[in-house]
Amino acid sequence: MSDNTRVAVVTGGAQGIGRRTAELLAQREYSLAIIDLHQPTETLKAIEATGGSAVGFAGDITDEVTVDSFAKEVFGRYGRTDVLVNNAGISLISAAEDTALSDYRRVLEVNLVAPFLMAKAFGTKMLEAGSGSIVNVASVAGLLGIADRAAYNASKHGLVGLTRTLAAEWGGRGVRVNAVCPGWVKTEMDVADQAGGSYTDADITGRIPMGRFASPDDIARAIAFLADGEQSGFINGHALSVDGGWSADGSWETLRLRKR
Repeated sequence: MSDNTRVAVVTGGAQGIGRRTAELLAQREYSLAIIDLHQPTETLKAIEATGGSAVGFAGDITDEVTVDSFAKEVFGRYGRTDVLVNNAGISLISAAEDTALSDYRRVLEVNLVAPFLMAKAFGTKMLEAGSGSIVNVASVAGLLGIADRAAYNASKHGLVGLTRTLAAEWGGRGVRVNAVCPGWVKTEMDVADQAGGSYTDADITGRIPMGRFASPDDIARAIAFLADGEQSGFINGHALSVDGGWSADGSWETLRLRKR
C-alpha cells in the first residue's frame, strides 16, 4: 500500500447503506476495512471486482474487546485510518409502553454505544496523527419524534449529540466529526420493517416532498462528501439531513401533494 493511500473503516458493511458506502469509497481509492456481525463477503467481492482493496472482519462492535481487537488489526495492517463511518444500526418498531427493557437496551447498545466505542478506538489514533474524519449515520429520527420508535429515536438523537460533542472536543486537534441523517431508504431494513405491517411505500412517498425513498447511493454520496477533507474540510459537528425534504416540510398531506 502506498503511503498516500487513504484508509476508511465502515461498520455494518455487509448490506444496505454500509455496503454502498464501502463500494463508493473504494471507487474513490480508499482501502477499506469493513466489519459486520458476519463476514461481508458480497461487499468484498464487489469491491475487488472493480479493482478496489478491502478486508473484511466479523464481530459484535457493542463489545469493547472486539472493537479494540479490530482497531489493532486495522492499524497493524494499514498503519493508519483516515475515515471512520459508524453505519451499523438496528431498528425497533414498538409502542413505548410495550417495549421490553432488554430490547430498548439492545438498540442503544448497537446504535449509540458501539459508535462511541468505535470513535474512541479509532479517534484516539486519528488524534495522534492530527487528522481524520468520523461520519456517524444517524437518522431523521435523530432530529424529530416518530411514533412507535422510542428506542430507535432515543439512540439516534443520542448519536447526533455524541457527534456534536466529539466535534467540539476533537475539531481543534484535526479530527472532524459529522453525521448524516437519512430519511427512509430502500434497504433490507426497510423491507423487514414493512413486513410487520406498520407502514407502506405510499405512507413514505406521500410524506416526502421529493416523492420517493432515498437509495443507499444517495446516503453514501453524502457520507463520502463529509469524509473528504478537500470537499468538507471546515464542516464539523454538523447533522446533514438527506431526507428529500422530510424534516423541512410542515405541510399537511393534501397541500403537499398539490405541489407535486
